[in-house]
Order: sequence, then C-alpha cells, then structure tokens
Amino acid sequence: MSDQAPHLKVAEIRCFERPYQMRMPFRFGVTTMSGGLQLVVQVRIELADGRSATGWSAEALSAKWFDKNPGLTDAQNHHQLRRSVELASEGYLALPKGSAFSFFARHYTAQMRAAEAEGLNPLIASFGPAMLDRAVFDALCRAEGLGFAAAMKANLAGMVIPDLTPDLEGFALGEFLAAQIPQSSLALRHTVGLADPLTAADQQSRVNDGLPETLEEVVRHYGGHYYKLKISGDVGADLARLRSIAAILAPLGAGLRVTLDGNEQFRDAAALRAFWSAFEADPELTVLRRALLCLEQPIHRDQAFAVPVSGIARDLPIIIDESDGSLEAATLARDLGYRGVSTKVCKGFYKSILNAARMTRWQPGGLLSAEDLTCEPGTALQQDLALVSFLGLGHVEKNAHHFIDGFGTRAEGEDFLAAHPELYHRQGDKVRLRIAQGRVATQGLLSARGFGAAAVPQTGGLTAMPPALWPPRQDAPAL
Repeated sequence: MSDQAPHLKVAEIRCFERPYQMRMPFRFGVTTMSGGLQLVVQVRIELADGRSATGWSAEALSAKWFDKNPGLTDAQNHHQLRRSVELASEGYLALPKGSAFSFFARHYTAQMRAAEAEGLNPLIASFGPAMLDRAVFDALCRAEGLGFAAAMKANLAGMVIPDLTPDLEGFALGEFLAAQIPQSSLALRHTVGLADPLTAADQQSRVNDGLPETLEEVVRHYGGHYYKLKISGDVGADLARLRSIAAILAPLGAGLRVTLDGNEQFRDAAALRAFWSAFEADPELTVLRRALLCLEQPIHRDQAFAVPVSGIARDLPIIIDESDGSLEAATLARDLGYRGVSTKVCKGFYKSILNAARMTRWQPGGLLSAEDLTCEPGTALQQDLALVSFLGLGHVEKNAHHFIDGFGTRAEGEDFLAAHPELYHRQGDKVRLRIAQGRVATQGLLSARGFGAAAVPQTGGLTAMPPALWPPRQDAPAL
C-alpha cells in the first residue's frame, strides 16, 4: 500500500439501526417495499501520531436485493447483511496499522472466503467492508481537515492497484485521481417503480403530503429530464407500461434521457432478445428508444455470466449491477459483451474507483452508471453523491427523496439543513432534498470536512445492531 498516505488503526466500531417508512410502496424486482431498516456505522480510528477521529456511514439494509432467494424472509436478509458487517469488523479490528485503503485490500480475500463459507453471496460479502471503508475514510478526512474531493485528489486513502485487479497493472491510479474534475451539481435520474402510479387515474387514494405522487406530477414538480424505468421481464406487460410512460415523457423532447432496469427478471439471453426485438419494433416507444442510455442487469446473476450478450449489446449498452459482487466481476462481464457496471456505495467506494479506472481503459465504450439503493437523506445520500460527483458522472439515480419523505421524524434533519443549505430546504415541518430543474448541488458536500457531509448522524434513540442470526440454525423458528 502507499507509504505516503497516513497510517491508522481501526480502534472501535459501533453499529446502530433505525426503521424507516415509505410514503409510497416501491416495487422492483421480486419485492415491494413499504419500509425497512437503515444501518448506521460509527468508526473510531487512531493515527500513527496519536490523534483519534470518528467517522460515519449509513445505508439501507435492503431485503430482496442483495439476496433475492424467495425462501428467505426479510428478517433473514437483514441478518445476512449484519453478518457481513460482523465479519468485516472482526477483520479490520485485528489488522495492524496501514493506509485507509489497505484495510479493504488486506481483508478482501478473507472476507469473501468467510462469507462464502457461511452461505453469503459476494454482493452481501461486499456490504460489510463497504460500510467500514466509508466510515474509516470519513474519520480520516475529518482528522486531516479535508473534504472528499481534496482528499481523493491527494490520494489520502493510499490507493494503489492491488494484486486483486491484475487487469489494471501499470495503471497510474494516483494521476487518475488527481485528474478528476468533480461535478458541482448532478442531474437526478428519477426511479419509476413497477407499482408507481403514472397518472391520477392509476390512484385509488392520495398521500397528500405536498410531494408529487404520480409520474406526471414528478415531471412537473422536479423538472427533471433523466428517468430510470423498472421492467419486470413480462414482455407484454412491460411494453404496455412503457408506452404509457413514453406518452408522459415525450413532451420533454430531445433532452430526455432514460435507463431501463431489469433487476435480474429475464431468465436468459433469449428472453432478453425477445424483449429487445419487441421494444425496437414498437413505434410508440421511439421516444424512449432514442433517449435510452443503457439497460441495467437484465439477466439473473446466476445466469448472467453463463452466456454472452454481445449480439444484443451491439445495439443496446448493457451493464451489470447485482452481478457486481467481486472485484473481477466487471472484467468477466466485459468478456461477455457487457458495456460496463454500476457504481453504488453499498458495494464499496474503492470498488467504484477501480471500476472507473477500468472504464478509462475500456474507452471508447466503457460505461460506469451511477445507481441508487434507496439512499436516505443525510449521510447515506451525501456519501453517494460525493462519490458520483467526484467521478464526474453527471447524473445519478435517486429515489429515497420520492419514496421516503425527507428525513422523516429524524431530528438530525435540522443539523444537515444547517450544514448543507444548498442541498436541503424546509417545506412546512419537513426537511427535504432541494431539487432545482431536476438537479442537486454537490459543491458543498465535496468541500465539507469529511466524506461528503459536515453533519453527522444522531445516535440518540437508535438501537444497537443486534447480533446476526446467521447462518440460521436448522432447529431455529422462521424469522
């Protein structure tokens, strides 16, 4: 690891949870969400010069995304993610001093092996280190008085090309980081879930909380031109719904941009070809076809690397998302015709940076697309926005501001509003995301001391993360 970066020890890790409620149901893939749990991680580091600092991360414990096995309950999915955090915590606490990045690199293989031994897939295995890495780097930025952009440009984490990514051998990572031109604002790509009402005629009741509820209202309220459309793998149903969406989005004209998300709902490449052929042939979908940027993870991860998609990908850029569980996943996907990969902080921000480096080597054509895992306002949202802005990606999927009402009942909303008035505003008694013409300002969170946020979570009222009940005992009652 880089000898010039500050060396530190991970001295203490504390994990908390809090529930959240959706203002509207969110249907994607195999699930419909009405609420969930958010994990909040606090890490204390000790630097070689004796200083100590605390950092934070936060992320939704998303059931039925990391593992979509219908035989598992949501509670079991939560325990899987807790176990990943436990495994990472045990490893990081045991490691001697090193650069921030070295904790990720030194523990990576042990984390993947330990998770596999306990029946946890690579995507789940990545979650624990992803949470700790963000909190460790947040603490380091705070200790050094640096914002995320300045810290990354200076390679404060001590990132190097690890042996784990031999395809990047010889890549000048330090120069790559220093050359990044962060975005001062980002276009938000609004998620249209499978159950979202498109017009008022689709609604049986209203939420009436002052926020838009139908797609028509979203377009008028936020003024955005970027949209992510969930599809189900049922060609007939998908085409019918996409026609209705196309009619709503058509007035946006040449500035419209869309992505499609298959959420692993196509059983194989043949099913995907059937959808794409029908999509291309439908004259009512011309507006979407011209605006289409990419299709995200159409085929289930169990089959995604079994057959090439090169034939379809000539006309349709396809990227992986759920298949991106390991550091080598992006290169495996490329060999099969995939154009690129998603970035999500829940999969690891170091992985995103290494994949961004790969995309520069894949040019022309390498595609890194910024996607969302219901990042709630505050720490989770701002760390993701900081990463995407730093990488200069221009637009990012965001949905928590729509499906969750701001900070909800969290008192820390006032802290984040005071620290980042360019990003939030008050509407009545709620602190909500400030969106102007479909964009959010990111300059302030890039320069704020820490990883994307000057404010920190309030732990009062949060519950300690319970011990993971995983692997499940054979004689244990169903959760």
